[in-house]
Amino acid sequence: MVLSKALTLIFSADREVLFISMTSLSMALTSTIISTIPALILGTVLSIKNFHGKSIIIIILNSLMAMPTVVIGLLIYSLISRSGPLGNFGLLFTPWAIIIGQSILSFPIIASLIYSALSRTTIELPETLETLGATGTRKLYMIFRESKIAVLSAILSGFGRVIGEVGVSMMLGGNIRWFTRTITTTIALETSKGEFELALALGIILIFISLTVNALLHLGINRNV
Repeated sequence: MVLSKALTLIFSADREVLFISMTSLSMALTSTIISTIPALILGTVLSIKNFHGKSIIIIILNSLMAMPTVVIGLLIYSLISRSGPLGNFGLLFTPWAIIIGQSILSFPIIASLIYSALSRTTIELPETLETLGATGTRKLYMIFRESKIAVLSAILSGFGRVIGEVGVSMMLGGNIRWFTRTITTTIALETSKGEFELALALGIILIFISLTVNALLHLGINRNV
């Protein structure tokens, strides 16, 4: 009975289900894009350059990958709350607060995985490219071309991390209906209320999103094998 009602909510294109799903997707995509840019730069620099403090940065990145979402939410909350240094911007309990939190959450994952992927590629490839006459931007382009699947996997891992998180979204967004409610925060709320139909419907959608992301990655890998 619960499952049939959940499926009805999905296939009838229930307004609230659609809004929550699109809100989660838009915020997760935005935060992933925002974090990918600096993560790509940092991961690339770490993989092709040797400098003082490099190992410390790598250790910090690897440590931040396991950082609990509630801790990140708490740190950002202290910055953007009314009593915090960024309180005047009025970011707390808005979609942008969630996006900031999710961007910080996904950044170390994407940066660390990109570094790992490019490090494996850049062991012999740069010397080979230089032998063939490739330098500068052209060399960097070829390195990324050879590592594109691994880089894409890193980005999708960051997206997967934020689409399924609940701590940051709950603490910074406030789970406000028709404004900052995401799939995960709604599932937590509806389950606590004993309203399983909406929670199950959103759970099915979240599983579908995860399967779609992994299927796209799998297809991309197979096409380039």
